[in-house]
Amino acid sequence: MKVASKLIVLFKDPEGFGTSIYNALQPNPNSSLSKSVTNFELSLLEYGIKDQKACAHLANFVDNNGFIQVSLLLVEHYEPPVLPCALHEILRSITREYQSSDVILTLPYILSAAKLKSDDKNSSLNNEGSSLYGLQMGPTMAFTKEIIRTVEQAPSSLKIHYEPLACLLQFVHCLKFPTAVLIGIIGVKGEQEVLLKLGEHLANAFSLSFDRIQIKLNTRTTTKTEEPWRALYG
Repeated sequence: MKVASKLIVLFKDPEGFGTSIYNALQPNPNSSLSKSVTNFELSLLEYGIKDQKACAHLANFVDNNGFIQVSLLLVEHYEPPVLPCALHEILRSITREYQSSDVILTLPYILSAAKLKSDDKNSSLNNEGSSLYGLQMGPTMAFTKEIIRTVEQAPSSLKIHYEPLACLLQFVHCLKFPTAVLIGIIGVKGEQEVLLKLGEHLANAFSLSFDRIQIKLNTRTTTKTEEPWRALYG
């Protein structure tokens, strides 16, 4: 899989946050970049999964010389046990082409406050302070430091109760990708406001533009009742 050294990884979540960011990030009108979009499927037979594949949309922002400057990866929505298999296969396809230290990941996600917990009672997270938090994982790079420099730092005790992101972070940690995580919290502010704030932050960091006309959220999404077995795992 050919990607830029700066890769944004998104999920096609039911609410439409990931898809909106993927569609709204566009080349800056003043730049020479063009956006090239492809889809791909990876077999999961190795994991004993025959009826599903790891599917994602890949958008590369290419300059006049044909070099990929920024990549966006929008991964289809999966549930366990397919979720970890699909994520592992996608990340493995990247490490077949590059050393993990050569690709800097940015993981921007919008979550409800109920999906984030911290043991630090003095953290602004528990006091409904900021609506945008950042943290670094893996080797520290100048870019990962810069992209979270102007947002609230997530507490070290942060626990994320959102399976797709929690699962992705486990793989990122094991594979040692330099990673910046950006988390927009709805509840502190409205989802539209948080999405715009996160989108503009990404656009500025990657020298892109954020076209808010492309935002299409699924307002009919309902909260899914969790299966009883999940309670066994906290």
